[in-house]
Amino acid sequence: MGTPNSKVGIKQKESVNKIVKKFLSSDFVVMLFHYDGNVNDWRDLEWSGRAIHVSAMNQTKWWYAKRFLHPDIVSEYAFIFLWDEDLGIENFNVGRYLSIIRKEGLEISQPGLDPDNSEVHHDFTARDKRSEVHRKINKTIGGGRRCNENSTDPPCTGFVEMMAPVFSRASWHCVWHMIEV
Repeated sequence: MGTPNSKVGIKQKESVNKIVKKFLSSDFVVMLFHYDGNVNDWRDLEWSGRAIHVSAMNQTKWWYAKRFLHPDIVSEYAFIFLWDEDLGIENFNVGRYLSIIRKEGLEISQPGLDPDNSEVHHDFTARDKRSEVHRKINKTIGGGRRCNENSTDPPCTGFVEMMAPVFSRASWHCVWHMIEV
């Protein structure tokens, strides 16, 4: 199916445990990037032996991705998820999300945050409850519109905060070549 990859530290163990359980129940392969060097304290989780653990001190998820997610290595997976370790996942449905990105033909995407249950730093990352997919936002600032239906610049459109990016196999091949770390 796919592989969720997450940069993790032991302080987020509880959150990561919830994320991993959600993905493992949907037939994913899990790879954890341990930025704090602590792998042993994860061994008590029932899924730990099935996950791939990679450890290097104080690195970013993009550093790990460039070194350990070469397109040839992950080519058997339809999707690559680069999930932040601190995201709430209680209301996330992996199967529904995959059906939406397949139906819409999305090569690069990420789930929207529930504005009622998440801290939203950029309006574009909030889930629009009126539609399954949104590619732009309309935002009013002061007395005028900052974003409207004709907007083509960030943060109105074309902007993604990279907290939970999802890549198709084909797009990952292109993205991987562009990552500079």
